[in-house]
Amino acid sequence: MKGTVYICDDEEGMLRYLRKSLTAWGFSVKTHSSAPSLLQNLEEGEERGGVLLLDIRMPEMDGLEVLRRVKGLRPDLGVIMMTGYGTIDSAVEAIKLGAFDYLTKPFPEERLSAVIEHCLENRKLQTEGGGRSDVDHSSSGEEIVFCSPRFRETFDLAQRAAAGDVNVLLQGESGTGKELIAAVIHRAGPRAQRCFLALNCATLNDNLLESQLFGHLKGSFTGADSNRRGLLEEADGGSLFLDEVAELSTHLQAKLLRVLQDGEFIPVGSTKARRVDVRFVAATNKNLEELVAKGEFREDLYYRLNVFSLQLPPLRERPEDVTLLARHFLERAADRLGREVKQIDDPALKMLVRYPWPGNVRELRNVIERGAIIARSRSLTPDDLPEHLRRPQAGAAGHAPVTLAEAERCQVASILERVGWNKSQAARMLGITRRTLDRKILDYGLSPS
Repeated sequence: MKGTVYICDDEEGMLRYLRKSLTAWGFSVKTHSSAPSLLQNLEEGEERGGVLLLDIRMPEMDGLEVLRRVKGLRPDLGVIMMTGYGTIDSAVEAIKLGAFDYLTKPFPEERLSAVIEHCLENRKLQTEGGGRSDVDHSSSGEEIVFCSPRFRETFDLAQRAAAGDVNVLLQGESGTGKELIAAVIHRAGPRAQRCFLALNCATLNDNLLESQLFGHLKGSFTGADSNRRGLLEEADGGSLFLDEVAELSTHLQAKLLRVLQDGEFIPVGSTKARRVDVRFVAATNKNLEELVAKGEFREDLYYRLNVFSLQLPPLRERPEDVTLLARHFLERAADRLGREVKQIDDPALKMLVRYPWPGNVRELRNVIERGAIIARSRSLTPDDLPEHLRRPQAGAAGHAPVTLAEAERCQVASILERVGWNKSQAARMLGITRRTLDRKILDYGLSPS
């Protein structure tokens, strides 16, 4: 048997359908048509592990209350919520209470099978690693997958920050998942029913960035053929994520400060102020305190944004998550690409774990997706990994330690050479902006060979 699946649903037809499907897939199935029956079985039973499929609408007891009790009785049990009444509120609440995932009826069999397998695998890794393993879904559909206590602490702080409805500053290296955490903060907070918008402050020049953020009136500049609402107005009542906020010019910093202080802004080409109520989540991979000391970032804006600060750990500081993330990305990539590669062999896993990942989770995802494309067998092998991962890393016997900068320089140079110095393509593969790539090329003194 693959494992035990408990099912609690008051619809007899759903119970029969799930029992038949799951038994055919090799699971041991235990069904319950009421919450009291389920809770009694879990309290009296000695079996540990497994997955619970729990309906969120139950006659005797609300599914979320059942979830709370199940987590008290059997914290080892992975819980997947089921409902025909999918709402953001119930999904967020279920995840906050510890549900592994959330399925909206009717769900396809392949989705059900994949979620159960994923849940069992996470529980296995949790048991082996001695830590919690979690998945959280961002507004974009991407998932935050982790089992390390280091990231669990960050995730829990993000959810606590969410409830306060205050501005949050996310700090950490590129590729650590700042936008995903920003989405978690929005979704777990009081503005979850309103929109969540994102803007990368490093991708546009000053004039375009000002127009995107504040909007403009027709005729205010060449090409302004109509009035346009900016992201501030679009996000009114919701949340706005400002990525790479340190790249804002002093002019835009001053305009943004007025919004944070007074809730007012003036669109480009207008003289009339407009009011908005927006929660800001800002992110940067730079040290804003140092920029403030150098006079490159406004101190008053820094303190307005930094009401609650979160430092996202780099992937090298949570190595427990590398295997979990790699398997997760491979599963997603294989499904999307229609490939049969579903496993990562042990030598390849060891290479992934020992590599310092200067590009963090974003780099890991790119490496796995590349491997899924070129793999010749059902398992990812060292031959499917980039050359720089196959080299001995820091601390290996007989080799000098490799610094993060050296590892990153090697990675950037390798990808640039591979794509014939097509910077746009290289930036996409690295998961960074063209502007950031140009800066790295300059910093590392790279040039076409």
